[in-house]
Amino acid sequence: MAIITLTSDWGTSDHYLAAVKGVIYTRYPEANIVDISHQINPFDLNQAWFVLHNAWHHFPKGTVHIVALNTEASINCPHVAIKYKDHYFIGTDNGLFSLLFSNEPPDEIYEIDIPGDSDYYTFPTRDLFAKAAIHIAKGGPLFELGDQLDKLFEKVPFKPATTESTIIGKAIYIDRYENIFTNISSSLFKSVGKNRKFIIEFSASRYKLDSICSSYSDAPDAEILGLFSTTGLLEIAINHGNAASLLGLQVDDTIRIQFFE
Repeated sequence: MAIITLTSDWGTSDHYLAAVKGVIYTRYPEANIVDISHQINPFDLNQAWFVLHNAWHHFPKGTVHIVALNTEASINCPHVAIKYKDHYFIGTDNGLFSLLFSNEPPDEIYEIDIPGDSDYYTFPTRDLFAKAAIHIAKGGPLFELGDQLDKLFEKVPFKPATTESTIIGKAIYIDRYENIFTNISSSLFKSVGKNRKFIIEFSASRYKLDSICSSYSDAPDAEILGLFSTTGLLEIAINHGNAASLLGLQVDDTIRIQFFE
């Protein structure tokens, strides 16, 4: 029994999520549908990338992932079905998948060119993606969905700037605990830092850090801390507190690390 995951910016107060699940269950009653998230900010591809990047590879091989953000197709952004590391992804080729795969070429990319389930074009997740996902989940080959494509539309991620003694990154995600995730990886921190002392500075904040913790509980309650989370990225948090609000930090704000002897 194949797993079909759903990721979207729909929220849960409207009919969208229920309609898509209803279509899948009607056509494929034995489907196992898993919600990754439906709380992505509207049209926010970077937030969707972060959530998917840290979730999809924990599912078993053969899982079909429907990604429902910015779903209307165009000549430059077609609807696609992708095979990557024995997982399948369905969505619009709007740059999200190139971020998700770190610009590694997928195994297969096919444009979805099958009849929709209605005469409307504003809800392709219900009328097209669900149909394609069921086809794949039942073992159908990708080539039966449409023509093969050579590559994906590339969206270039913002990478930290570095010198011999500094890393300048940014906040890329804030979770529901208001922990702040940056785009500064543990490997980059080690390669530039070379075990030197450092100061972590946040834009629009007077607070600074000069140490890295191994866990949240390494710091006293209400204390600001930095750690490398299971994402492999530098995270700024407050033990049993809300770091983003206290520090006044938002997505895209600058995070600067200065190393010194």
